[in-house]
Amino acid sequence: MLRKILLSLAITCTIAAIQAQNLQLHFDPRHTMYGDEVSSSNYLTATFEMYKPDKWGNTFLFADFDFNHNKKNIGLVYAEIAREFKLGDFPLLPHIEYNGGLGLVKGTGSGFSIPSSYMAGFGYPFQLGNFYMSTYLAYKLNAFQEVSNDAQWTVTWNATLAEGKLSLGGFFDLWSENEDRTGVESGKKLVMLSEPQIWYNITPNFSLGSEVEVSYHFAGAGNFYAIPTVATKWTF
Repeated sequence: MLRKILLSLAITCTIAAIQAQNLQLHFDPRHTMYGDEVSSSNYLTATFEMYKPDKWGNTFLFADFDFNHNKKNIGLVYAEIAREFKLGDFPLLPHIEYNGGLGLVKGTGSGFSIPSSYMAGFGYPFQLGNFYMSTYLAYKLNAFQEVSNDAQWTVTWNATLAEGKLSLGGFFDLWSENEDRTGVESGKKLVMLSEPQIWYNITPNFSLGSEVEVSYHFAGAGNFYAIPTVATKWTF
């Protein structure tokens, strides 16, 4: 659920200090907050993240596993993988990315897929005080029933404060997509998703914290939602 945050550290002088992998477990109370409007139950989400820099650039991937099928089994898997490339001293990094997933319909044996999206654009890393940040702008192809040709703008941030005891991070995504995923003629809508996180690092490996999913028009919803989680993280 930290979604893209380690991308903000690409080609910075802190690469050697970055922990490459982590596992997170979030308790998501969205049913308690919004009822069946958003979800028929509260559930746990497990997240695996990996970041690998190399002399040609960096690779980032994460996978979310929502335990929301019959309250105890995995009902949805969603993943993103992105690659950025160094081009000598050129300040922009070519960026390519794939997003997609699979899920199960509650109470049935049927499944569904989350429409894949494919992105290509340029990223730019920078620093503001203690915050290592990055932004990228990309063409986005949403593989709906009728293909949606769109754009996405992303900003990520990451900082370690209080002598390493406090970590802040997150991302902000803004993209366009067809209002009607099945129609040939369709207007566009803007979708916003942001997930700021705060972690208290009990040890260099074990952390307690929270993430707030802030969204508008996300995953078919028509309203604005802000959903906090209670979370743990183990960094390898």
